[in-house]
Amino acid sequence: MNQQLTLPRRKTLRSREARLAWFLLLPTIIIVFGLIVFPAFFSIWISFHDVGLHNLDDVFHAPFIGLENYVSVINDFSFKFQGLQNMGAAVTSIVYAFTATTLTVSVGLLAAIILNRPFKGRGITRAIFLFPYVAPIVSVAFVWRWILDPRPSGVVNDLLMRANLIDAPMAYLSTRGLALLLVILLDAWRYFPFAMLMILARLQAINNMLYEAAEVDGANAWEKFIHITLPELRYVIGAVFLLRLMWTFNKFDDIFLLTGGGFGTKTLPVLTYEFSFRLFNFGRGAAAAMILLSILVVFMLIYTKVIMRNVDSD
Repeated sequence: MNQQLTLPRRKTLRSREARLAWFLLLPTIIIVFGLIVFPAFFSIWISFHDVGLHNLDDVFHAPFIGLENYVSVINDFSFKFQGLQNMGAAVTSIVYAFTATTLTVSVGLLAAIILNRPFKGRGITRAIFLFPYVAPIVSVAFVWRWILDPRPSGVVNDLLMRANLIDAPMAYLSTRGLALLLVILLDAWRYFPFAMLMILARLQAINNMLYEAAEVDGANAWEKFIHITLPELRYVIGAVFLLRLMWTFNKFDDIFLLTGGGFGTKTLPVLTYEFSFRLFNFGRGAAAAMILLSILVVFMLIYTKVIMRNVDSD
């Protein structure tokens, strides 16, 4: 009799706990659906329809045009590769993302190795290294623009002219090739602290006995780095590289604030913005965003299937 009474009570208690769990999760589910799931699927829907200012009041009845938006984006002058002088938004995005991510992780690795060693003032040095990452991007971008100002009063122009290295001021952010390089340097300088923190945390967890054993065997500093440090860091470096690649590929504000997407720095996020909020062709802008997503997914699959598999096999 007692067992028969206990079982229904347990079932009732479990059902109450399940209802309470769903009740507590409901606000998060609503927020995720409203801010992530619905906008994502709505963007896919818009990319196949003719959506602009003329029909925003009745967007759900916009005419279906199939792949026309995608064809328009691919055939657009700003998207297509025209040569090294005009690589197009797609190629520029790839060059920018991979170069900036590689440089970011490399500088972060170097900074982590430096800060892993005890020295006087290490705490304040770590705080200084974190400054680019915590500083607001708007203020950082305008400081860089002031430093690279094309007028003689610009910091770089003033220093170079005082040193007689140049005869006239230069427009660094208005020169093709150089503008893209400066945008890459800004990204590497701004985001290397993230890589540094992740790598430094793993460095401090490496067993020091490995280095002591290698030193007994006569290994020098470079051999310790190659055979101990790098193998211990490969998973962290792989994860950081993948995260930074995704974030950099979708980066908009850094480029837009520094160059406005001009002079060879127009990437797919900037092109998406121009289609949507300058031409007010939201269907074409959504198509550009879907192309960006497709390229990023391909890179992620290649990276996880090929590169990370090789790392795991080692």
